[in-house]
Amino acid sequence: MVSVTLSIPEEVKKKMEHFSELNWSGFIRKAIMEKTKELNWKEEMLKKLRNEEELSDWAVKLQHKSRANRSAELKKKGLI
Repeated sequence: MVSVTLSIPEEVKKKMEHFSELNWSGFIRKAIMEKTKELNWKEEMLKKLRNEEELSDWAVKLQHKSRANRSAELKKKGLI
């Protein structure tokens, strides 16, 4: 496991010492792990959303093309 050093204000350090029953190192480790997991999930969801956006754009363009062709056919037949 890798060690990380961080700086905190003296006032915060005193408050942490007041609550010495808490394993601050473990608490911070868990918070970092949860946040990186959350950010990784968000990144994966954004990737999936971009892929779905391409498919959605394709479907909309196909629908527009279909409607334009249908409109042209109806005009040709004198129905609109």
